[in-house]
Amino acid sequence: MSSEFEILHSNLTNPTLLFFLLGVLAVRLKSDLEIPAQSIKFISLYLLFAIGFKGGQELSHSHITSDVIYSTMFGIAIATVIPIYAFFILKRRLNISDSAAIAASYGSVSAVTFVAAVSFLEMQNITFGGHMVAIMALMESPAIIVGVILLTKFEKSPIDSKGIHFSQLVHHAFTNGSVLLILGSLIIGFIADTKQAEGIKPFTTDIFKGFLVIFLLEMGMVTAKRFSAFIKYGWYVSLFAILLPAFNGCIVAYMSQFVTDDIGNRFVFAILAASASYIAVPAAMRLAAPKADPGVYIPMALGVTFPFNITIGMPLYFMIINYKPT
Repeated sequence: MSSEFEILHSNLTNPTLLFFLLGVLAVRLKSDLEIPAQSIKFISLYLLFAIGFKGGQELSHSHITSDVIYSTMFGIAIATVIPIYAFFILKRRLNISDSAAIAASYGSVSAVTFVAAVSFLEMQNITFGGHMVAIMALMESPAIIVGVILLTKFEKSPIDSKGIHFSQLVHHAFTNGSVLLILGSLIIGFIADTKQAEGIKPFTTDIFKGFLVIFLLEMGMVTAKRFSAFIKYGWYVSLFAILLPAFNGCIVAYMSQFVTDDIGNRFVFAILAASASYIAVPAAMRLAAPKADPGVYIPMALGVTFPFNITIGMPLYFMIINYKPT
C-alpha cells in the first residue's frame, strides 16, 4: 500500500495539477489573472506539435509489428464501442441531441489529458510506444461518426433532412485542426532525419513541461468559469462524468494486457478510454447536433472528467495495470 500512496501523493503534488488548481482558485477569488487568448492558442498548437513530432520520432525507430497492429485495432474499437453504450445510458434521462453529443465526447479522446498522462509516465520513468500518438489521433474520429449515426437514427428530424451530408461530418472529423496538426507532426517526425531533428529537441522536449503548466493554469480558470453554468443540470450528469470514465479506464486498464505487455502503452490506453473530448467533438457537434447544449457536454468533460482523471483516475488505472495477485 505504501507504493500506491506514493503514486497518489506524487500525482497530487505534480506541478501540472497544482497549476490547474491555482487557475480554479484564481476564478473563485475573482482575481484579475488572465492569460492572453493568442498565447493560449499558441501553447495549444505547440503541445500538439511536440507530442506528434516526438511520437513520430519514436515510431521511426520502431517496426510495424503485430503489437502495433493489434493496438491500433484495439484503440479504434474502444472509440467505437464507448459512445454506443454511453448513448443508451444517457437517453434514459436526456434528449437525443444531448445524449449523442455527450456520448461522442466520451467516446472520443482528450489530447490535454494525454499530455498529462505523458507527464505522469515521465515522473515514473516509464516510456511508451510512439505509435500510441497515432492511435490517439485515430481515436478522435470514430466516436464522432458513431454519435452522428445514433443521432440520425433516433432523432425525429434526421440531420440529413437539414442538408447536412454525412460525408461532410466525416471530412470534418478527420480534418479538425487538432487532429490534423498532431497527425501531420507525427508524419513529419517519422520521416525527418534523426540528426536534423536533434536540432529542435530543445524546443520539442526541454520546454514542454513549462508550457504544459501554463496551459493547465488556463484550463483551471476555464473550468471554474464554465462549471457554474453546468450545475443547473443536476447530479445525474455529474455522476455520469465521473462513473463512466472510471469504468472505462478500469476496464481498459485490465483488458489492455491481452493486447500489449508494455505498461506505458497500457496506461495510455486506459487514460484515453477514460478521457472526454472538449475540442474536436464540440466543433463537430455544432454542425451535426445544433440542438445539443454545449453548456452540458463541455463542462462535463472539462469541469468534471478532466480533474477526476488527473487526480484520482491516473493513480487508479496505474495501480490496476501494476496489480499482481499473490
